Amino acid sequence: MSATATTSRYDRGLALLQEVSGTPVPGVLSSLADIAPDLARYTIEFGYGDIYHRPGLTIRQRQLINIAALTALGTAAPQLRFHIDGALNVGVTHREIVETIIHMLVYAGLPAALNGLTVARQAFADRPDPEQAGLGDPAQSRIRPTETSEERYQRGLAALKEIDGHAGEQVVAALEHIAPDLGRYTVEFCFGDIYSRSGLTLKERELASVAACTALGTAAPQLRVHLHGLLNVGGSREEAVETITQLAGYAGFPAALNGITAAREVFTERDADPRTAGR
Repeated sequence: MSATATTSRYDRGLALLQEVSGTPVPGVLSSLADIAPDLARYTIEFGYGDIYHRPGLTIRQRQLINIAALTALGTAAPQLRFHIDGALNVGVTHREIVETIIHMLVYAGLPAALNGLTVARQAFADRPDPEQAGLGDPAQSRIRPTETSEERYQRGLAALKEIDGHAGEQVVAALEHIAPDLGRYTVEFCFGDIYSRSGLTLKERELASVAACTALGTAAPQLRVHLHGLLNVGGSREEAVETITQLAGYAGFPAALNGITAAREVFTERDADPRTAGR
């Protein structure tokens, strides 16, 4: 690669990193200068000059995807804090960040979501937003305490059909003879409670789900379901591929390559079905 091409990657990466970090001298440069300056350069050139600079996703979407993946992984609190701050810098709201983290409890469990919210609380304390007042006020809760289990189930079933269609129904049906309660919890809680919350669009929730399932690296069947779901709620194949490609920088190349294998299978299935061919 020529020196000019390398400089171009670095310069455009640095410009994007400055936008996300909100500082002319991003911390990655100073923190690695004494031990691994090349790693800082790779972060700028590859992470931002190559990946972030690609079309297909907005910078807001990329930040929500990072928050989802890093929350799900549960092993990178400093980086999660950086990307929460970065999300705020590019116009993501406190509410959208909280909803993304809450969404992750479906895929990574309560500890991961609770730890993610601890990081978010620290970030918000340094960046209060008057428009988000009452975010944690019980009076503003989205929970419906008088709602019956059947009402939650029916709302969840409607959401499941809208998002995942036949693929989602197959997941629930597969549990009927071995763990029917788990199937019901999937509908009632995952879709009736979590997916039905406001604050994020269904497309944003599916982008977050694809990011989490890719990053975890242990959920290929669920990744395929949510790739279908993303496409069913208006996401594009390009957005699906871009989301998975971005995870190469945050979860590693094996996770991204396995995610692309799942995407290839989903696209092939949809092309073979007249109802979904080409979308």
